[in-house]
Amino acid sequence: MNNKDRLSVKTAETVMATESPYTKKWCYEHGLVLKALEKVWQATGEERYFDFIRTSTDKFVEPNGVINTYKPAEYNIDHINFGKVLFALFEKTGDARYRKAMDTLMQQLAAHPRTNEGGFWHKNIYPHQMWLDGIYMASPFYAEFTKKFGRIEDFDDIANQIILADRHMRDKGTGLLYHGWDESRSQKWSNPDTGYSPNFWGRAMGWYAMAIVDVLDFMPEGHYSRDKILKIFNTMAEALLKYQDKETGMWYQLVDKGNSAGNYLETSATSMFVYALAKAARCGYADSSFKKAAMKAYEGIVMKYVVIDQQGLVNINGICKVAGLGGNPYRDGSYEYYVNEPVVTNDYKGVGPFIMASVECENI
Repeated sequence: MNNKDRLSVKTAETVMATESPYTKKWCYEHGLVLKALEKVWQATGEERYFDFIRTSTDKFVEPNGVINTYKPAEYNIDHINFGKVLFALFEKTGDARYRKAMDTLMQQLAAHPRTNEGGFWHKNIYPHQMWLDGIYMASPFYAEFTKKFGRIEDFDDIANQIILADRHMRDKGTGLLYHGWDESRSQKWSNPDTGYSPNFWGRAMGWYAMAIVDVLDFMPEGHYSRDKILKIFNTMAEALLKYQDKETGMWYQLVDKGNSAGNYLETSATSMFVYALAKAARCGYADSSFKKAAMKAYEGIVMKYVVIDQQGLVNINGICKVAGLGGNPYRDGSYEYYVNEPVVTNDYKGVGPFIMASVECENI
């Protein structure tokens, strides 16, 4: 396939041509889309993508390695995600600022508050809580750092994050995972017996699926938890296939509720599942048959939600703007809450995974 015909390339070019509010501060959304552009750079070999990543990152990482707008005392697990692009920057340029910035993020993880079993809290303002989102935000960064610069025994801790999420958030009946878990059972959204939140939100599971396939890239083949993590991924993947929309191949905002009133086929979660399933099949983390499900879902996104305008810019619709638990105003994790959050176009939480899904499917 010619590079200019790749939808991953067209979407990457759109990102580079348009300004986004996410470029104003060190945040996980900006890091997510830059990581997607890194995959386009690797797939095409075109240096302008690397140059864009470097320029974007250098707005925040000072020559001395200090990260502007980053507040480690918040103990926000989301802040780690931007750090994933630092590895390629450091390896290609040798600039010590990027290594210093990595060390800064690792210092947050070293001091980050945890549950009694060692799971990272989602944020300091959300005490005693693990959310599926957080596994993606920190674990692949932690795993890559550990492989390249860290201690081999830290893979025990990395594996534990994935295993704890599965232990406390998986529903045995469906095989799906709840969005969050409150160890203290103090939140209004938490089940008083189990601590988990009420619903299966698609993007939360999408974050988790992507986290696992990315962590496995760095986890040693002989690690005692590797087979368990592979089983966790495949169990979730098999469960997801049961809820894949037969017509479009996509997944719903609330995965198990189908076309219930207000529910809708959602782009970001579907893109994340496409990326995770296709990559897992390519890397041997899952059966090759998952490629078929991934391609059907990808084609569904393109047909239903992708529009290329007269300027050649790619617009991606059907993205849940944001969803969380607790906070102020309080988010109760109910069905009504999730389906009434705004649905938007070109949010980076959908654009980034769509680019990554595109790279995987173009390889197929």
